[in-house]
Amino acid sequence: MALLNFRRPAPAAPAGTAAIEALMQGFSIEVMPRTAEKVADFRSLLPLGTRVYIAHIDGTPIADMVATAARLRAEGMEPMPHFPARVIAHRAELADWVARYRGEADVREALMLGGGVSQPRGSYDNSMQLLETGLFDRFRRLHVAGHPEGNRDIDPSGGDAVLLDALRWKQDFARAHGIDMAIVTQFAFEAGPIIDWTRGLRDAGVTLPVHLGLAGPAKLQTLIRFAIACGVGPSLRVLQKRARDVSKLLLPFEPTELAQDLAAHKLADPDCAIEAVHFFPLGGIAATARWTQAQGGASARPATPS
Repeated sequence: MALLNFRRPAPAAPAGTAAIEALMQGFSIEVMPRTAEKVADFRSLLPLGTRVYIAHIDGTPIADMVATAARLRAEGMEPMPHFPARVIAHRAELADWVARYRGEADVREALMLGGGVSQPRGSYDNSMQLLETGLFDRFRRLHVAGHPEGNRDIDPSGGDAVLLDALRWKQDFARAHGIDMAIVTQFAFEAGPIIDWTRGLRDAGVTLPVHLGLAGPAKLQTLIRFAIACGVGPSLRVLQKRARDVSKLLLPFEPTELAQDLAAHKLADPDCAIEAVHFFPLGGIAATARWTQAQGGASARPATPS
């Protein structure tokens, strides 16, 4: 008999397979027209009905955005294009986008954003102004942005008062117009601060469900580059710590540990704010899809598996 047992003890409250599969129910993923072109058929990667956000990067022609949405609809997905306020020149352009999305791609859902440019192209500076136009009243579902680690473009002090006021306004708008609404967040890498942020929302009277952003599998260098560019805050230390471990430097980073922590939290508190997870496929759509298939169980199986 060995005198010492060097096996690592099991975590006190591990998230089992069922808990992770429950967290993965209704997951979504994000594409751009140019990344979507690399996918032969989304049905080979994703379940039917998967919500697929279409990121609108400044300079992307609206024709490319609408064509991507129409293709996703034809392949059985639920397209959710971005509407970035600061890149829209005027109401006529916004109305044209809405009409084309609805008429050519049967778009029923949208993500409302301020947009990633510093100077507004026209009269719109934030997503609340887009909502006030009335052009989205016929959409069945709208998502708005959440920032677990703050957003200095909105509040240079890094505080959350302005962000919370905006979320309460959007929540009131959704209730008044009978629109389903949820918060989708920027990606982060550490569960504790994310969970604390969701609790803070409830304490502040924001009861909208939260779809947490996760970075899909990618090279560590790729994730660090995107994280810095996207303003990821303190949770960047998770990547920096990993980068100091030479044995892990060349291995792809996967969101498995973060998903396990979030799943354990949701299992322990079923009424928590977390409704779903949203994937940013920074290492490629196929790599993220393979991860979701491995972790998500039957509900994550692609419509036409190879």
